[in-house]
Amino acid sequence: MTFLQILLYAIIALVTVCLYSIYKHYNYWTERGVVHDKPDLFYGNMRAAGRTQPLKQTFHEFYQKYKGIAPFGGFYLSLRKAIVLFDLELIKRVMITDFHNFSHRGSYYNEEGDPLSAHLFNLDGPKWKEMRTKLTPTFTSGKMKFMFSTVVEVGERFVAVLKELLEKSDEEGIEIRELLARFTTDVIGCCAFGLECNSLKDPNAKFRKMGQKVFSKRRHGRMVFAFAQAFPNLARKMGLCFVPEDVSEFFMKVVRETVEYREREKIQRNDFMNILIELKNRNDKDGLTLEQIAAQAFVFFLAGFETSSSTMAFALYELAMNENMQNRARQEINEVLAKNNKKLTYEGVKELKYLQQILYETMRKYSVASLVIRKALADYPVPGSKHVIEKGTVLIIPIDAIHHDPTNYPNPSEFIPERFTAEEIGKRHSMSWLPFGEGPRNCIGLRFGKMQAMIGLVLLLSNFKFSLTPKTPVPLVFDEQTFVLTAKGGIYLKLEKIEE
Repeated sequence: MTFLQILLYAIIALVTVCLYSIYKHYNYWTERGVVHDKPDLFYGNMRAAGRTQPLKQTFHEFYQKYKGIAPFGGFYLSLRKAIVLFDLELIKRVMITDFHNFSHRGSYYNEEGDPLSAHLFNLDGPKWKEMRTKLTPTFTSGKMKFMFSTVVEVGERFVAVLKELLEKSDEEGIEIRELLARFTTDVIGCCAFGLECNSLKDPNAKFRKMGQKVFSKRRHGRMVFAFAQAFPNLARKMGLCFVPEDVSEFFMKVVRETVEYREREKIQRNDFMNILIELKNRNDKDGLTLEQIAAQAFVFFLAGFETSSSTMAFALYELAMNENMQNRARQEINEVLAKNNKKLTYEGVKELKYLQQILYETMRKYSVASLVIRKALADYPVPGSKHVIEKGTVLIIPIDAIHHDPTNYPNPSEFIPERFTAEEIGKRHSMSWLPFGEGPRNCIGLRFGKMQAMIGLVLLLSNFKFSLTPKTPVPLVFDEQTFVLTAKGGIYLKLEKIEE
């Protein structure tokens, strides 16, 4: 047998093995009798997501198709086998009761080559648990009180910038989402980095540009991302990185210079960075490295500016369409401010029950993060079912679909803040509202996110009246290519100053 013949047989054998592996992979749910849709090669059930429809839509349609037939459905998340959970009791088991078996997200990160990717959201196992324990004291009520005045100060600068812009605005109004993103960028810059980002005054400020780039520019295509998620160890050996190189260099430089300056000048501040520096300087093995500090500050920045700004923009859009709700919210705000000499206080924000209902209903109707992912660490027999969730399977909790399920929320497309009175909340399943996730791995910054959004809405509604313009789309159209829920083309609103 010649060398060429041996090579040919080897190639045929390799191709046969690959084809068989692909066949087995894409017949996984068929063999187990689990409801599922037919997958596409390599894309699985994700071909349309991020291309022709927003991410949330893919899972919304799947949920509607199979919910009520089974507690979960089989799904092909590109190169990974996954299940989409429908049953709220099963979701509760995954996120809370049996969390020990589903504590991992299974997200790719590369601690050495791409240090900013090794942040709390991506970490798993002991590394996640240790980091979560270290960072938890950062987000207590006491720490929120310390940061409150900083957020208000930036908010007041935001109001001043809006008043200047009003003088130049036309009948098309003002694109409010980008302005809100600049507000939250400046807030996070102050609270996470102790820096004046100045993006409210300068839309081309470096912090704002870098924040935009993370969500809009990919270092690799979808297939490379899917490969890294499916084969993380191999991807790390190949040195795959996903944070854009200039973004990584920028944040590493900012953190390094901030840490060096504070340590040299012995500066103490009541912010996130101060706590990270204290953790770095601990005299035990639990101290943070500079790279770890940068990664945690980075994810705090990304999570804080994008989610809060989008949520506030969606809330103002709804209030612009519902004048009675807007007037009621403004009246509540004015009454609380009047009791405190027109000064916004931490305790005063807690009195704004109706505004909080508006915020919660906004997070229901507009799930900025439309799903949560977990990973099975061991085989898990599904209670009340013949099925077993095998070790390594990805679990998807479709937040947006749950939030738009008429069983949980009658007339889900309508905006009804009264859904979130204490009485109404008590009637629903505890897993029916999941904007921050739930259980031990819920969003660590949820208190900060709510506080920032409430302060922003208070300052805006007490200073301006919001209404629709000819350029405001009704209903909103969502960008198909963004991971987080984003209005395509922005949200244009008419603003009118409220005279004192």
